[in-house]
Amino acid sequence: MSSFSAKIQDVFNEPACEQNRGKDAKTRKEGCSKPLTPGAAAGGCAFDGAKIVLQPITDVAHLIHAPLACEGNSWDNRGAASSGPTLWRTSFTTDLTELDVVMGQGERKLFKAIREIKEAYGPPAIFVYPTCVTALIGDDINAVCKRAAEKFGLPVVPVNAPGFVGSKNLGNKLAGEALLDHVIGTVEPDDAGPYDINVLGEFNLSGEFWLVKPLLDRLGIRVRACIPGDARYLDIASAHRAGAAMMVCSTALINLARKMEQRWDIPFFEGSFYGITDTSEALRQISQLLVKKGADPEILGRTEALIAEQEAIAWKKLAAYRPRLEGKRVLLNTGGVKSWSVVHALMEIGIEIVGTSVKKSTVQDKERIKQILKDDNHIFEQMAPRELYAMLSEQKADIMLSGGRTQFIALKAKTPWLDINQERQHPYAGYDGMVELVRQIDLAIHNPIWRQVREPAPWDCQCAVREELPRTKKETTTLHVVQEFTGTTADDFGEC
Repeated sequence: MSSFSAKIQDVFNEPACEQNRGKDAKTRKEGCSKPLTPGAAAGGCAFDGAKIVLQPITDVAHLIHAPLACEGNSWDNRGAASSGPTLWRTSFTTDLTELDVVMGQGERKLFKAIREIKEAYGPPAIFVYPTCVTALIGDDINAVCKRAAEKFGLPVVPVNAPGFVGSKNLGNKLAGEALLDHVIGTVEPDDAGPYDINVLGEFNLSGEFWLVKPLLDRLGIRVRACIPGDARYLDIASAHRAGAAMMVCSTALINLARKMEQRWDIPFFEGSFYGITDTSEALRQISQLLVKKGADPEILGRTEALIAEQEAIAWKKLAAYRPRLEGKRVLLNTGGVKSWSVVHALMEIGIEIVGTSVKKSTVQDKERIKQILKDDNHIFEQMAPRELYAMLSEQKADIMLSGGRTQFIALKAKTPWLDINQERQHPYAGYDGMVELVRQIDLAIHNPIWRQVREPAPWDCQCAVREELPRTKKETTTLHVVQEFTGTTADDFGEC
C-alpha cells in the first residue's frame, strides 16, 4: 500500500500542470479535488475515471474485481465507438459476495475469472480493476495479475484505482499510470516511421475521431495509437515509437503525455479538433512537431494546401446557416476542453455566447475563454438549476448546449436544447463535425414545436374566443348573474 500511496502523491505533483506548479507543498499534496457540497453528487469516483479512460480499448477484456453492483453499465460507456472488436462491451466481474469477503476467497476467485476469460475469449490482454471493497480487504491484485500472466501467457494489467482514493479525474490519471507501468513500451513495432503520432485523451465519442483521421491519412500521418478512443492493445503497447503526440484533454492524461516525452522523447502539444480554426491549427502543429523530429519539411506545404481546401469547403457549407444563426444567443453549460473549444467554434459563424461554465476546466482553459470572450461576465464557475431556469425562461438565450442532466431545465423553460456532452448522437469534431454542429443548432432553434409550446394553452383563450362570438340571451343573463355573485366585471372575462 505504501507504493500505491507514493503513486497517488506522484500524480498529485504534476509538473506539467501550471496550476499545480503555483501551489505550495502542502496544497499540492491535496490534489485538485474540491470539498464536496452536502447533498451534491460527487461527479464520479476514481474507479469510474479509470474505467472511462481504459474501457474504449476495444479488444481487451475489462474485469471488475468487486461485488456485482460495482460493474455498472458496460454497454455504452459514454458514447465511445469502435470500428471492430466488441469485447470491451462485455461485462466481466468476479461478483464477490459477503461470504467471499469473510472467508478471504477474493484472490482465488479473481484468478479463476482470469482463466475463464482467457479460455472463452482469448483476448490479447485482461485489465483488472479493484474497487473499494477489494482494496479495503487487502486483496493483492498485483500478485494475482503477475501470477496469472505467467500461467496463461498473456498480459494481465492491474489498474489500481479504487473509488475511495479520490475523484474521477484522479482515476483518469491513475489509468494513465497503469498504461505506463504495464503496457506502453512492451511491444516493439516493425513498421515505425517518421510520420507516426499518438493522440491522447481522444475518446472517439459518437465516432467523431473518424472525421479527423481521414485528414491525417491524406497527409501521410499515421496514428500509431489513439488513447483511448477505438484503440487496440498492441497499438498502445507500441505507442512509444511515435514521433509526436497531441493532447486533446489535458486534465485527463497530462501525466501520460509528460512521462512519454521524458522516457521516449515524444513531444506533445494541447489542441482541439472542435471548430474550423482549431482543427486547422491542430494539423499545423502536428506537422511542425513531426518536422522537428526529422520528417521531411515538405509536409508543411501539403498541410497548408489541405487546410485551405477543407476550410473553403466548410465555409461554403456554413454560409447557408449564417443568416439564420448570426446573432443567436447560446448558453453553454459544459466543462473541460469544450468550455473554450466549442465557444471559439460557435463564435466563428457569428453566434453570441451569453455564458459558458468552467466547472471542470483547468486554469489554462479559463484563460483561453477570457481571451476569446474578452469579458469575464460570461464565465460562471457553477450555476444552480434555478438560475439556469431563470436565465432561459427570461429568454436571455436562444438555445442551451449542455449534457443530458440539465436538458429538462431547458425543456421546462420552453427553450431549445442540444446535447454537447458524451451522450450525444452526432460527431462534432473536424471540419465536417463543425458543419454538423451548426446544422443541429439550426434544427433545434428553428423547430416549429417551440413556437407552439410558447403559445397560450387553448383553455386559457376560450374566454377571448367566446367574447368575439355573439351571445345568446341566455348566455348574457348567465354572465350578469355570475358577475353579481362573484363581484367581477366584464373586463375580467375574455382575457387570456
